[in-house]
Amino acid sequence: MWSRDKQRMPTPDQALPGRDQAMAISGIHAVTQRSMLPPFPAGCEELVLGLGCFWGAEQLFWELPGVHVTAVGYAGGYTPNPSYKETCTGMTGHAEVVRVIFEPTVIGLPELLQVFWEAHDPTQGLRQGNDIGSQYRSAIYTTDADQQALAEHSRARYQRALDSENMGPITTEIAPLKAFYYAEEYHQQYLMKNPGGYCGLKGTGVSCPIG
Repeated sequence: MWSRDKQRMPTPDQALPGRDQAMAISGIHAVTQRSMLPPFPAGCEELVLGLGCFWGAEQLFWELPGVHVTAVGYAGGYTPNPSYKETCTGMTGHAEVVRVIFEPTVIGLPELLQVFWEAHDPTQGLRQGNDIGSQYRSAIYTTDADQQALAEHSRARYQRALDSENMGPITTEIAPLKAFYYAEEYHQQYLMKNPGGYCGLKGTGVSCPIG
């Protein structure tokens, strides 16, 4: 059974203490063989997205032309360098997220956001389908003011599209990225390592306008 704590955000004083040491990972993307660790190539930009379980979400983005590299991890909460087990308690405040490093001359932020909105249901609050808990919430963590403005604009446009289909209000959190913590090695590119593994992605069926 899911505890009540998993269905509400903890306060900073309630959050687990975490640790100073970062998660040890190989740093090599198992699909592209590129480095998942900074520094990234000049001209690349970073966007961090939460759309439910990060396994399927990561594959969705690493397959897009113009995405240089992806990595899964935790963001949006309070606990430094959390483990997966800690995040699943709901007491870190973090969401499961995908770090997307992309080449804006090949794929733009509007196109990435269109994929984001259409790949999940952003109206579900602290859950995504049968995955219940604050770590599965919908989130966009931006890395500059222009990204923040574009993300908020895309949310407004998609809300109008959802309204036309009599769907509920978007609950997606949009905020500047404070920190990204890498998930354990076995979570990185999970669906490549485990063909046929669980993927909970399911969109609303409503197209997202871009522009």
